[in-house]
Amino acid sequence: MMNAMNRILAIAIVAMATMSTVAMAEKNSSATANDNIKPTGHHAFRAGEDLKYTVKYGFIKGGEGHFFVKDTIIDGHSVEHITVAGKTTGLADAIFEVRDTYETYMDKATQLPLMSYRKVNEGKYHYFDCTTYDNNNGSVSIHKETRKGDKDTTETVNGKMRDVISALYYARNNNFNNSMNIGDTISYDTYFSGKIYPMSVCYRGLEMVKTKWGKVRCYKFTPVCEVSKSFKSKDDMVMWISADDNRLPIKLEFKMFVGSFSCELTSCSGLAHVAQYGD
Repeated sequence: MMNAMNRILAIAIVAMATMSTVAMAEKNSSATANDNIKPTGHHAFRAGEDLKYTVKYGFIKGGEGHFFVKDTIIDGHSVEHITVAGKTTGLADAIFEVRDTYETYMDKATQLPLMSYRKVNEGKYHYFDCTTYDNNNGSVSIHKETRKGDKDTTETVNGKMRDVISALYYARNNNFNNSMNIGDTISYDTYFSGKIYPMSVCYRGLEMVKTKWGKVRCYKFTPVCEVSKSFKSKDDMVMWISADDNRLPIKLEFKMFVGSFSCELTSCSGLAHVAQYGD
């Protein structure tokens, strides 16, 4: 039972990055961005941004999440190297150690991914994959490494395929803004673990969220997903994004049959814009 709980905790640790992809893992269909939400061309983040989250099961701290951004060059392209790392802590770590890392290299000009990596270490389970995106020809190539051996595949996709990390950071720049109306949906097709998944969130309005720095005005979203074995209703996962120029993921909360989990921002530095919160 404890191992099962920690596997769910591992999901919670990276849920800020994967957003509703976790909730929609049983669904596979095409998604298109809502035309009512106009891209802004805004720069919500910059190299040096460093975000840290605490993951809790009820009132018990069981994990930490770390997001950070660097600048680099790949094949002559100026890119943002975004890393999301999650780990268990305390008793949870002693019982079932989790060390998961997600990375993406997002082209600054197109804001599309060039490469993404996933490194999973959960107890005795280990997994690695590297996905390369050919945005001009509309294809992705994935290299997987598991205990059963390595596997390489190439798949034809649309020309604007994203991974889950670049989708979140693209939305921070372009979609999370005051042009949204309640009920609007932000959607992308994302490539995750060798499959195409739609990632969709529905805007629910503005809400003040309590943080360690005081109350922060946020955009509230719920995933567009189907009720599954894990979620009782479509409103059992809620995400709050700061309604300022930084558009930071402030908090994620979701209720599952086994209990409630939350991911809360506890530290942030290197922000692109002045904020009422931060280190």
